[in-house]
Amino acid sequence: MHACGHGAERVDRPARLAVGVVSAGRVGSALGAALAAAGHQVIATSGVSRASMRRAEALLPGVPLQPPDEVVRHADLVLLAVPDDVLPGLVTGLSRADCFRPGQIVVHTCGAHGVGVLEPAAAREVLPLALHPVMTFTGGQEDVQRLTACSVGVTAAEFDEAAWSVGEALVVEMGAEPVRVPERVRPLYHAALAHGANHLVTLVRDCVELLEQAGVRPAEQLVAPLLSAALDNALRHGDRALTGPVARGDAGTLRTHLHELAEHNPEVSASYRTLAERTARRAVAAGLLAEHDARAVWTTLEEAP
Repeated sequence: MHACGHGAERVDRPARLAVGVVSAGRVGSALGAALAAAGHQVIATSGVSRASMRRAEALLPGVPLQPPDEVVRHADLVLLAVPDDVLPGLVTGLSRADCFRPGQIVVHTCGAHGVGVLEPAAAREVLPLALHPVMTFTGGQEDVQRLTACSVGVTAAEFDEAAWSVGEALVVEMGAEPVRVPERVRPLYHAALAHGANHLVTLVRDCVELLEQAGVRPAEQLVAPLLSAALDNALRHGDRALTGPVARGDAGTLRTHLHELAEHNPEVSASYRTLAERTARRAVAAGLLAEHDARAVWTTLEEAP
């Protein structure tokens, strides 16, 4: 991706931009509302599902629903808030339909892509940016508030410092914290976030369902303080926050866990075993688990059903 020579002009962009949002999903609606709150004008959005229409009505009141090509043509700032796999085809289609024009700022919100995916638009002399909010969205008004407490991964053309500045300025206007993410690391960056956030939900739901299976209720109320403290400790103290039978080298308790899980929920048993192996390696590296205790843990993990 080449650096665009018009970057310096774009830094002096109008104080009030005409924003077009494609589409009114959870992310697009929240970012559109945040930009409107920052003083920009959302002139149009797109959406065909009932959920999108409801979100647009709630978060972008009075903003007309239009086809994506019309949204893009009339916007100074184009916000492409569509799924990762949809984005390349959408950009190509909009470019072939001659929807982009020189001087536009074209932003996508996908985590896995950098600005390379916007090459068809960049060829028409737009300023391409990738702004990925590091937050999970529900589709409600609270999403706009959550933006003020989150970071946004910013990617621009590598040597276009003016473009980086524009991206960071937009993030700050929305009340979030910009973090530069180079193009080459976007896939790994996104994999790390998905591993942490998405799999955390799966882990928590597995925990709750096991408790409910054992007849322990209300499970969510029981584990909320524990899991909240564990997350806080992990972020504050890193691997030193590791606790439990694996980190202590308590092979007997580990064996009991594996037996119970194999009997009552084999699918969770497999993921428990995998995470126990990762936990043991981290505990050894952090100096929490002595080598002889680690050997007992490895043996238990290998021999248990």
